[in-house]
Amino acid sequence: MEQPCILVVDDDPYIVEGIGKILEKEGFAICRAYDGLEAMEKLTQEKIHLIILDVMMPNLDGLSATMKIREKKNIPIIILSAKTEDEDKVAGLSIGADDYVTKPFSPAELVARVRSQLRRYMTLGDYEAQKQEGNLLLGGLSLNISRKEASVDGQIVKLTAKEFKILELLMRHPGRVYSAEEIYERVWNEDAYSVENTVMVHIRRIREKIEINPKEPKYLKVVWGIGYKVEAIVTYQKKGKG
Repeated sequence: MEQPCILVVDDDPYIVEGIGKILEKEGFAICRAYDGLEAMEKLTQEKIHLIILDVMMPNLDGLSATMKIREKKNIPIIILSAKTEDEDKVAGLSIGADDYVTKPFSPAELVARVRSQLRRYMTLGDYEAQKQEGNLLLGGLSLNISRKEASVDGQIVKLTAKEFKILELLMRHPGRVYSAEEIYERVWNEDAYSVENTVMVHIRRIREKIEINPKEPKYLKVVWGIGYKVEAIVTYQKKGKG
């Protein structure tokens, strides 16, 4: 696996340097930025695998930067903030962040969260999906992208175009939670306004088609108060006898 490069963004140079040293000791390459606008520039200049992004910054704050990044990229974003209120955490996650670390934090916790997000991205999620042509596979759930065909345990499932796009979006990023607004904007290509019911209906229909028991879903799950995700599932191939 190639050496992951992490973009650390904070308006405090001491915090940027401190986080950089912690992660460099763990073998990660580090790129640095000191506000949201500079972070956006770095993303166009460097190959970044994960972003650690402070909330309170000049020029472009962390939440606004997250929304802009999500318009074009799906790399993991860990929000960094001194705030501890639950509503701030929900706000960060609902607009596309993948995790949230509150200052002060322990180096061990930060490294663990970075490794977890990179593992999902580089071995289970979008990074590997970008390298593969034709199919997405999670457990017994399979999407043939070129043929726009879905199947569960080998049985073809008929999805509408919108249902297929929603499932494809979620399967490309297993474990990541998407808000109803983000799903709508990405699938319908329109600004989201009071779209919760529209997305919820499509999610329910997808569940009815792909789940053995829609009330106890294996694949497509609701994260209450935040959004929806497809569960990350690791499968193992059984070796034949003889």
